[in-house]
Amino acid sequence: MCAWYSAPSARGRGTTRLAVAALMSGLVAAGVMVAAGPAAAEGAPQSPGGATATLGGLKVHGTAVVHDDNGDRRIPAGLFEMSVDGGGTLQTYCIDLHNPTQQDARYHETPWSGTSLATNKNAGKIRWILQNSYPQVNDLAALAAKAGVRNLTEQDAAVGTQVAIWRYSDGADVDAVDPEAEKLADYLEKNARDLPEPRASLTLDPPAVSGHPGERIGPVTVRTDADSVTLTPPAGAATSGVRIVDENGEEITSAADGSRVFFEVPEDSADGAATLTAQASTTVPVGRAFTSDSRSQTQILAGSSESTVAATARVTWAAQGAIPALSATKNCAKGGLDITAANKGDEPFSFELMGIRHTVAAGTSRTVTIPLQEDQAYDFTISGPGGLGQRFTGVLDCETQGSPAGTAARTLSEPSPVTVGAPAPSADTNLADTGGTDTTPMIAAGGLSLLVLGATVLSIVRKQRATQD
Repeated sequence: MCAWYSAPSARGRGTTRLAVAALMSGLVAAGVMVAAGPAAAEGAPQSPGGATATLGGLKVHGTAVVHDDNGDRRIPAGLFEMSVDGGGTLQTYCIDLHNPTQQDARYHETPWSGTSLATNKNAGKIRWILQNSYPQVNDLAALAAKAGVRNLTEQDAAVGTQVAIWRYSDGADVDAVDPEAEKLADYLEKNARDLPEPRASLTLDPPAVSGHPGERIGPVTVRTDADSVTLTPPAGAATSGVRIVDENGEEITSAADGSRVFFEVPEDSADGAATLTAQASTTVPVGRAFTSDSRSQTQILAGSSESTVAATARVTWAAQGAIPALSATKNCAKGGLDITAANKGDEPFSFELMGIRHTVAAGTSRTVTIPLQEDQAYDFTISGPGGLGQRFTGVLDCETQGSPAGTAARTLSEPSPVTVGAPAPSADTNLADTGGTDTTPMIAAGGLSLLVLGATVLSIVRKQRATQD
């Protein structure tokens, strides 16, 4: 666990926050079932590009002290280690000191826009600290000389670096217990300068394209620091005839940074979809954020060995009608999920999500933001023509408890943003348009159960608050 502690007032907020998260997750799931309809199970989850890793734990660490209204509290502080899927090791620091980390939690490389760094004006200073301290600077004697420290151990260097980061990531009043580590933290905090966000280790842009069979569909641009990227064609490509080609129509199995990749689909192909996988070996840039769908604390990269990174791009094709390409990204600046739909077909594409209907005209692209509660899990599928669907899963984790939004207590009387403003279907609305099915009564029963659960949790929270008062 990373520098997590509790106090009576914090427990009250934490109980409310977890209760709201659980209740809202249930409401989202119920809303999704209505919106997605029978084809919901046919989509595969869309994964972000970059490195995916498993958290090991604190490897080099010491002790820090947090000062707040509840007194002084000692907490562990230092450098974490992660094991990368496919090979490699990452070193990371925490950027949300009040939240716990979970052993063996799965993490994904994530742009700053999908984390608390999106609205943190000091995010660039955190990257400067990472670039100018341990383990990027492993000459501890040189680092000690710059910081005015007599003798700097690895433990002191890790604690001092973490403390300096927390002062900018959480705005925390925190000090290192060891005097040498504290001097390093003060030096790093004082000298930090803004640096830009590092780019991803590997992405395919855009992550989804669409078009007609018989034409070259794309392009998808490769973005990476790796020297070369291996391209794996879609499963069943040998029988379907789908090929991965360059701008000249030549079939390719590898690419480099900036390469433009296309899908070539045979003209007589039935409507369908396929996924390209790109993989490379490279060091992940320092300052990249890592988030977990299990609500384990957000991390920021301090060091990387040569590691395996991957990304996917999906192609959808049809002879006629709407042909949507769907993708999603977390948008912490707006507190929600951005859904982008590009329609390369000759008819409008419409989809309903959380009770609101959206339409994308033929030949156009549209992005809609789905508002979510902090810490809210989401799992839904947008169904396309022919039963083809794209699934999106994750957890919105945009705030630290030290931020103004993160310290605000939420109550269960607040409505879920995803249900606010949802229009009720008219009497003559067809169930095919609303996504309703013969499972709708079961969904309604589930919604009633959630309301009962909400009332129960609210009663418990109020009793706890009365006891604390």
